[in-house]
Amino acid sequence: MASHTFLSFSSPPRLLVSPPSTLRSSFGGVSLNLHRPQSVSFSASKKSLTVVSAAKKAVAVLKGNSDVEGVVTLTQEDTGPTKVSVRITGLTPGPHGFHLHEFGDTTNGCISTGPHFNPNNMTHGAPEDEIRHAGDLGNITANADGVVETTLVDNQIPLTGPNSVVGRAFVVHELKDDLGKGGHELSLTTGNAGGRLACGVVGLTPL
Repeated sequence: MASHTFLSFSSPPRLLVSPPSTLRSSFGGVSLNLHRPQSVSFSASKKSLTVVSAAKKAVAVLKGNSDVEGVVTLTQEDTGPTKVSVRITGLTPGPHGFHLHEFGDTTNGCISTGPHFNPNNMTHGAPEDEIRHAGDLGNITANADGVVETTLVDNQIPLTGPNSVVGRAFVVHELKDDLGKGGHELSLTTGNAGGRLACGVVGLTPL
């Protein structure tokens, strides 16, 4: 008896073909050749990707154990520099060190905000120096009424990314920051800027 190969179908119909790639079967003298299909590649047209501007905004409310208080507002467009708008009252007239500290922890007042934000492990310096803490924002100057209203722009305090400053804290100090150049034993760590008068944790806010 001649051997026969049967093709089996299930619902929905599908053709079951086992290797090798070519199957021969005879039905009433008709030869059926099934060949493995050639690979087919599909290409999809590439669509252009539009990136929408990602503006970000944050705020810190500064308070302390003195009459010093204020608000610091930060804004950043995409990956550009961060604009820092500062308004602080209750200061003695003249310059005061103004820094971003590592921790947003005020459980022990401004002391628990830790050292200056320093992700690159640098020594203390001026905002324009190549060697500086990221949190070194120099001095802000209070007028005769003890009020500071100023705007700073800085490239090292972004609102997103691995070095984001969200959750860290601004601190305004009692004395002038010597920008690391005063020769004091604290010059290269704190700028010898004295006590911490007020501080506030940076938090995101709607645009």
